[in-house]
Amino acid sequence: MSAFFSPFISKPDSVSQIMLKVLLALIPGIAMYVWYFGPAILVSIALASITALATEALMLKLRNRPIAPSLRDNSALLTGWLLALSIPPLAPWWLIVVGTAFCIAVAKHLYGGLGNNLFNPAMIGFAVLIISFPVPMTQWLTPHGLGQIELSFAEQIGYIFLGALPPGVTMDAITMATPLDTLKTNLHLDQHIKEILDMPIYGRLAGHGSEMVAAGFALGGLYLIAARIISWHIPVAYLGTLFAMAGIFHLTDPAHYVSPLFHLLSGAATIGAFFILTDPVSSPTTNKGRLIFAAGAGLITYLIRAFGNFPDGTAFATLLMNICVPLIVLYTQPRVFGRKEKQP
Repeated sequence: MSAFFSPFISKPDSVSQIMLKVLLALIPGIAMYVWYFGPAILVSIALASITALATEALMLKLRNRPIAPSLRDNSALLTGWLLALSIPPLAPWWLIVVGTAFCIAVAKHLYGGLGNNLFNPAMIGFAVLIISFPVPMTQWLTPHGLGQIELSFAEQIGYIFLGALPPGVTMDAITMATPLDTLKTNLHLDQHIKEILDMPIYGRLAGHGSEMVAAGFALGGLYLIAARIISWHIPVAYLGTLFAMAGIFHLTDPAHYVSPLFHLLSGAATIGAFFILTDPVSSPTTNKGRLIFAAGAGLITYLIRAFGNFPDGTAFATLLMNICVPLIVLYTQPRVFGRKEKQP
């Protein structure tokens, strides 16, 4: 057969190549993060990476498994990066270390290691941190251009490792609530959407700076779809459901419910749609199952944002739908060729 005509058999990507492409796809979002919130996030990512690899090696040693192949598959690095991007960039070093170690040791290896974890490890780590340490988990840096005081890179490193701020500077002067948190707080004060969105923290469509970070993650996610690392089913179903739910409530009462675009470009919606919910281990393996899984996550995310106690709901929606994955997969198996009825 001539090599110039199809069909060709292509060699599938290895796990390490897939993970590396996912890490590369995160870079546009990280670049926007650094531009608007400063380089502290790079320190968090570096700390999470070192902790993830060290914990991975320790757990493999304790389990008498080969260490080098697992360290080279980049899965631990991806878990560390996703956790680092989910917590405030100025979080103290010990918070990142504790959360990352928990992700790898408990959420990954206690379930049997890569390929066996029922829940998304990074979201397990986030849930543990937000429940156990709510104060440092809610201290987000003020976006570039909005605060009266902006820390230099050296000053950010000093706070992360030593907890020391420059003389006369307080945490309140350099941090502020997230756009979703500000929205929820002011709605409880009976303010209308229009006057809330006039606050400086908001940009054209969502939060100042955070909307560009979300766009960066969406750009990386589109690359993953184009490269066939992930399929379109989960991002489209998740963002589509979130958009539809927000649209229904916004049309019903625009004075108390923000627009659908605000929800898509706020919080962890885009990184969740393209990088977290698409985890091949903790998400369904069938296309119909992926649609159900992601639609459920989108519905739960919106309900938590609109009516729950947390400003964002992506992490908890992911974990709740992870529980449902075995059942979803069981009832969405395609019919076996030659059989009349589906086999449950």
